[in-house]
Amino acid sequence: MTTALHRATHWHRPLMVFVLAMAVLTVVAAVGIVADPRVLTGAPIWLKPFKFAVSFVVYGTTLAWMLSLLPRRSRVAEWAGTVIVAMSLAEMVVIVGQVLRGTTSHYNETTPLNAALWQVMGASIMVLFAAHFVIGIVVLRQPIADRAAGYAVALGLGLSLLGMLAAIPMVLPGQAPAIGGIAGAHSVGVPDAGPGLPLVGWSTTGGDLRIGHFVGLHALQALPILAILLSRFGGTRLDERRRVRLLVVAGGAYGVLTMVLTWQALRGQPLLRPDALTLAAWAALVVATATAAGVVVARRRRPDVALAA
Repeated sequence: MTTALHRATHWHRPLMVFVLAMAVLTVVAAVGIVADPRVLTGAPIWLKPFKFAVSFVVYGTTLAWMLSLLPRRSRVAEWAGTVIVAMSLAEMVVIVGQVLRGTTSHYNETTPLNAALWQVMGASIMVLFAAHFVIGIVVLRQPIADRAAGYAVALGLGLSLLGMLAAIPMVLPGQAPAIGGIAGAHSVGVPDAGPGLPLVGWSTTGGDLRIGHFVGLHALQALPILAILLSRFGGTRLDERRRVRLLVVAGGAYGVLTMVLTWQALRGQPLLRPDALTLAAWAALVVATATAAGVVVARRRRPDVALAA
């Protein structure tokens, strides 16, 4: 454990420093949730910084680990990682600063200052998306020695971009509520501050675009974890080729799941109250994924052909 932590300190330095800062902010925000009685949009005012800080701890650590897997040092990828740190830091400064001011950060255009801060956040996210994309390209150009791990990293990076794109409907003109100075919303069919699931706050009365966004982003962790599990518990039955094919199946299913969840939200449906059409889409995804995985596992290996001397 100590050796692993020591290695981690030598990963991408700016990312790991940022992770440490976000870990500290996580503790500060957790104290704020308990100690600060203020409520904003139906939730403790420090809940948003807490959730974003935890998310950035996971995201930054995963990205730094992925960069450490590259067979050759890439200055382009390292610079892209540093750009991600700068953009993420800018976003967190706005979020925490708005909490200290007692107002919202997202979609807030109620004053010129709030509008400018919201535009800074939007620009930061766009640059972060581009830097994340650059890292994905570098990973594709530098194949990792372990093919299964390489596919997991590449798929995770690509699908997390899909998760970022799933947030676009939140800021489209049609999504803005009929409230002056509010430029978007994450809930569909109901106000943002309505009843929600514990901790995450996803709407229980209408659609919530944060669900597909959340699921897509965490492909960055889900696919590498699956690769590790397949390698550790697959035994002799799952050779490298089978593991790669299973990861491709899982990646395809994960991408479709992200789109189905976003589609469900856009139709104003709570996550736990899908209609028959949504249930049919989920069932089709489960059946297709299970069938494809079964075919990969059941397919026999080609016997080695001995050449006659």
